[in-house]
Amino acid sequence: MEIGTGTGVSGLWMLRGMRPDGVLTSVDTEAEHQRLAKETFTEAGIPSQRARLIPGSALEVLPRLTDGHYDLVFADGDKQEYPEYLNEALRLLRPGGVVVFDNALWHDRVADPAQRDPDTIAIRELCRVVNEHESLVPVLLPVGDGLLVAKKVWLPEA
Repeated sequence: MEIGTGTGVSGLWMLRGMRPDGVLTSVDTEAEHQRLAKETFTEAGIPSQRARLIPGSALEVLPRLTDGHYDLVFADGDKQEYPEYLNEALRLLRPGGVVVFDNALWHDRVADPAQRDPDTIAIRELCRVVNEHESLVPVLLPVGDGLLVAKKVWLPEA
């Protein structure tokens, strides 16, 4: 599951890392992004049935997807919606699944308390929630603009 199709670069890497029968579901508000992603996948030899591209807002599309059906949720969409993407990802992921948020360092702004723009605040809040969440094992990778990766663990019911 990918939030933010872009031109298909991240989707292509995910497809290449999946089993041959794996399917990528990708959501984006921009039809042009999805058109370009289809071209990217086709040029790479990816069969069309392996990519399900859904146009629309992630927060409108994600609630319609099947609970516990995904191994990976990769978010690179609207930064202010990251905390809400996390809630949806937790519902969508199987135990042992992984949620990944791109731009977790947000141009080095997240670590600077003087930075108070809405995107930075949302990413900072996401990092706090992921770190404190009892069913997530997080790691922040300082590659590129930062990747926040968290594995969903199974918790026995009390």
